[in-house]
Parts: sequence; structure tokens; C-alpha cells
Amino acid sequence: MTGAVRRTQSDDPWEETTGSARAVAAGDLVLVGGTMPVTGTVLQGEGDPYEQARAAFGKALAALDEFGLGAGSVIRTRIYLTHLRDVDAVARAHKELFGAVRPVTTTVVVSGFVDSRVLVEVEVEAYRGATTR
Repeated sequence: MTGAVRRTQSDDPWEETTGSARAVAAGDLVLVGGTMPVTGTVLQGEGDPYEQARAAFGKALAALDEFGLGAGSVIRTRIYLTHLRDVDAVARAHKELFGAVRPVTTTVVVSGFVDSRVLVEVEVEAYRGATTR
């Protein structure tokens, strides 16, 4: 087991509003909470679920990077979509990033997000004992 609990923040103002962290490392697990494709106030890939998924997973992987981990350490992903029609585009983005790793994944269709322009939100869980980067 690795060290004490450690938390990191990102530039997402929602973390301050909700009193939450972007990522938390606890033992051998690193959990990255709901990550939208928004940087500051700029939405990445507006209207494009593939680009939004790539951007959201990119932000989640950047959070893992703070712990010296990468896509190879990811053991679980969760994908939240506002439209079932977007599942194929988002699955393509997921496979490009994690196809070699094959984490367990869950995809859920939800009624919406705090920013109505967002089509995709993601979460990732990583294991420190796994292959990194």
C-alpha cells in the first residue's frame, strides 16, 4: 500500500463550488472524479461527442499524471452521456485511449450536466501497481 491520502485540484471552478478534489489517491488507488471537457470557461469540442470524450479523458489523464500514472494504470472508467446516439463516437474515443489497457467500463445516459453544452463526462480509477504511462 502506498502512503497517505493525497488530493489534487484542477482549474475547474466547480471543485471550489462543491468543495471537491479533481483526484484523490488512497493507498494503491487513484480516483478521478467527474471530468467534463471544459477548461476554465471554454468547452472543448462543442457539439462533438467524440472530441468532448477525448478532451474529458485528456483532463482525467492529466490528473493521473500528477501521481506519476498514465492510461496504462487505468482499471475502471465511467462514461456519462446526455444522448444514446453519441455512444459510438464516445466508444471510439475510449478505445483509442484505452484499447490496449482494457479497463472495465460503465456507460450511463443521464438527463444533463451542470453545463448544458456538455455531452460527455467521465471518471477514471487507476491502480498504482499497474504499468504506468
